[in-house]
Amino acid sequence: MRKVLITGTAGFIGYHLATHMLEEGFQVIGFDGMTDYYDVTLKQRRHQMLLQNQNFTCVEAMLEDFETLHKLVEQTRPDIIIHLAAQAGVRYSLENPRAYIETNIVGTFNVMECAREFGVEHLLMASTSSVYGANTDMPFAETDQTDTQLTIYAATKKANENMAHSYAHLWKIPTTMFRFFTVYGSWGRPDMALFKFVDAALKGQPIDVYNNGDMARDFTYVTDLVHGICLLCDTPPVEPANPDDIAPGDSLSPAAPYRTVNIGNNDKVQLLDFIDQIEAAIGQPIERNYMEMQQGDVPATWANTELLQSLTGYKPQTSVREGIGKFVAWYRDYYQV
Repeated sequence: MRKVLITGTAGFIGYHLATHMLEEGFQVIGFDGMTDYYDVTLKQRRHQMLLQNQNFTCVEAMLEDFETLHKLVEQTRPDIIIHLAAQAGVRYSLENPRAYIETNIVGTFNVMECAREFGVEHLLMASTSSVYGANTDMPFAETDQTDTQLTIYAATKKANENMAHSYAHLWKIPTTMFRFFTVYGSWGRPDMALFKFVDAALKGQPIDVYNNGDMARDFTYVTDLVHGICLLCDTPPVEPANPDDIAPGDSLSPAAPYRTVNIGNNDKVQLLDFIDQIEAAIGQPIERNYMEMQQGDVPATWANTELLQSLTGYKPQTSVREGIGKFVAWYRDYYQV
């Protein structure tokens, strides 16, 4: 049985990824800091459900605790490491930037050190569409320049990409960085737009709509995302013998077994249309409080997913109508409303 270490298994995406990989027959080792950035009981419930599977074990500790992380990797010797754990949230990075340096920089370095020392087959790490920053040419492609991050959160994720490339080059660690695009779905984070909108609407409260609603996102349903990650696990990058052999559009490094891959729905959805779909799903109108653009935010994201398709044959395609419907059903069930 193949072993995978997943950091952030009590988190939104980590929970879904661990569930999927357990279904695929992996032994899953979880690692999560259980921080109080949002409701810890939600995280505890995710871990409780995963622990019902005999092939799941977990350690609860911070990524900055290198000794504990190192001991876990030494004892379990995973074949693959998938690093998802991070201080999340674009807006929170304006309030507490130090948390992003400690977790996203120091914590990621610790993960890479363990991957180096114990020679994993494939290291996969989460980046974000936020690294595209002030880019305006869309859809965003992995080969685009990413030099204009607008928040410390995005900057730490771009730093992670650079750090990972250097380790892939120096130590020949096959490394894939995947860039997420506005992931949503059941068991989501309470600080995310869909969760906040549904929560407020069902309580009869107005929602805040930034930039007066003139925004668009490439909304990606969480199970589509984790399916893409699992397929990428079996596609470790190989450093090319000749850089001229790299196919057009492939982000494969000419100097390392390293690649970045977008995972998105390849569909730019207007925010107001997204809210209309929430209204349809909950069966009642939502009062909207139109506001100015928030600091550090971007007006639109949109993923070019041709590389993902060429590598795996997979294209995420859950519609926002279907995805929102699944989330609302989960929310009503979990909170009994």
